[in-house]
Parts: sequence; structure tokens; C-alpha cells
Amino acid sequence: MTSQAKIELNQSGRCDCGAIVLHVQGRVVSMFHCACENCQRAGGTGHSSAALFHTETLRTVGATKSYSRPAESGATFTRHFCPECGATIFAQSSRAPALRIVPIGIFAGANAWFKPNQLIFSRTHQIWDLVADHLPWHETYRPDAQA
Repeated sequence: MTSQAKIELNQSGRCDCGAIVLHVQGRVVSMFHCACENCQRAGGTGHSSAALFHTETLRTVGATKSYSRPAESGATFTRHFCPECGATIFAQSSRAPALRIVPIGIFAGANAWFKPNQLIFSRTHQIWDLVADHLPWHETYRPDAQA
């Protein structure tokens, strides 16, 4: 993990319609891009951009719905989203129950702090999706990844 991931946040973000607010108060564990096919489907583009947080640093206002699916790793991956607009608020993996994956777009207009340090699931990266070539690319998860 790089020193970039030591950022402390105290800010709020929201879904597209504003029905769900996500408050973050705490340290960013990791920042990354993911090019897995599920992230491509959920985001409608070539990769997702996300930050990893400890569960206790997040608080949501408003009721989310969730969708769970089996992941290639054998874990269960669950997305929590706004039932009105469908925007993902956060996700979690049963591989790392103490962590939450938050899409950076939730903080639109206030996310200049985001500095990804890797691309995961590069094996399904789309050639047309331009990702900074200075980042380490991992075929699946980074070998020492928690989520």
C-alpha cells in the first residue's frame, strides 16, 4: 500500500437522486480501479474507480437495497444501492467482512483526493478503456489484497 492510502476523510456523498447519503469519517485503506466484467456491467464503462474503507468509518442515511452474487474467488459479493435511482452506494465481499468498497462517483465534485494505486482484474480490461499506464496491473486481485 502506498502513502496515498493514508488520507483521512470527513465528507459526505450521495446517490444520483439524493435519497441516500453516505458519510465517511476515517482513513482510506486503498484506492484502485477494477476492470472485472461485473464492474463493467454495473458502471456501464470499462472499469470502476473505488476506495476501500473500514466498515466503522461509513454511515448511510436512507434505506438501501442489496444484490448478492457469487464471485470468482468463491466469495459472496454484495452491492448496496439506492432503490430509487439504482446508484451503487457501497459494496462488500465476504472475503473481507470488515471492509467496504465505495465508488468514487458517490463523491462527485469533491473527489480530487482520489489517486488510484493499481488496476485489478486487468485480464478483462478493454483496450478502448484508457487507464494510466504507470499503475501496477494485476490479472485478478493484488496478491496481498484483502477484498
